[in-house]
Amino acid sequence: MRKGFDTLCGVVRSQMGRDPLSVEVFIFVNRPRSTIKLLHWESGGLVLYHKRLESAGFERPTYDEKQNSFQMNWSELVMMIEGLSMRNIVQRKRFVSTLVTEKEEKRDARNSTLFNL
Repeated sequence: MRKGFDTLCGVVRSQMGRDPLSVEVFIFVNRPRSTIKLLHWESGGLVLYHKRLESAGFERPTYDEKQNSFQMNWSELVMMIEGLSMRNIVQRKRFVSTLVTEKEEKRDARNSTLFNL
């Protein structure tokens, strides 16, 4: 996990076939799943977030065979980073207006993430 901005951008372009300057968040985790790096483009430059756990490990998300990657939404990413399990999650029913649903769909499409091992 010694890779920095330039090397991770190269991995995203060459191995994943994606654009690191897109709205996606690219997630890199080491084999023992104790260290995670998030690469994301914001206006003005790249952001690299690095977190190392002292015990246990990050949970691995579900693999999406259609996309050939690990897809997750923003709330799942936050749960993963905080060490919360994404399995057996129950979301309570809430009232949702159609306007709010359209905004959330756009936000989720913008915040979709890729997970690369």
